Amino acid sequence: MPSPAGTILIVVAPSGAGKTSLVRALMDARPQIRHSVSFTTRSPRDGERHGEDYCFIPEAEFRERRLAGEFLEWAEVHGNLYGTSRQWIDEQTAAGADIVLEIDWQGARQVRALYPDAVSIFIAPPSLAILEQRLQSRGKDTRAAIERRLAAARNELEHAGEMQYIIINQDFTVACQQLIGIADSARCRFRQQAALNPELFAALGIPTD
Repeated sequence: MPSPAGTILIVVAPSGAGKTSLVRALMDARPQIRHSVSFTTRSPRDGERHGEDYCFIPEAEFRERRLAGEFLEWAEVHGNLYGTSRQWIDEQTAAGADIVLEIDWQGARQVRALYPDAVSIFIAPPSLAILEQRLQSRGKDTRAAIERRLAAARNELEHAGEMQYIIINQDFTVACQQLIGIADSARCRFRQQAALNPELFAALGIPTD
């Protein structure tokens, strides 16, 4: 089976580390990168749209899809189920698109097992105190919910070493440049370039076997 032309970028971070903002900035800077829209059983938040932010489905439907093998990865986070469509990922990467997955460490482990060429990145806060400040500044969660998110953050941080890269999001501009640099270097890997430019490689006599 030929290598896909596109790259899977896995981005893992505790809640409040700035993952979503960094990924948005990455996609603005690199239009060939597409965001994987996850399926979830949780309710939509204000401003979220079905099919754009997430595909919101009932838990029974989620479990049916999981049993049918439709998900590349799935996990339970804060009492809700999340999953990524394997078919969509395969179609997009085969067409040459780079796909970014915002998932937790459990999902990252599943994706890396199936796609060893996937690039994994951990976004870390500069400190737990700053992470707590960011969560409080959102003004969306109760104190109990913030405590749960901090506990989950500590768990995520314990698995940071499973990723290939780590970005400390202290300065957003610097962190964004680092994330873009990782995405650019991943696209320059031999397998990706061979799949993107087969005629050129053949003309230059570069073997791809």
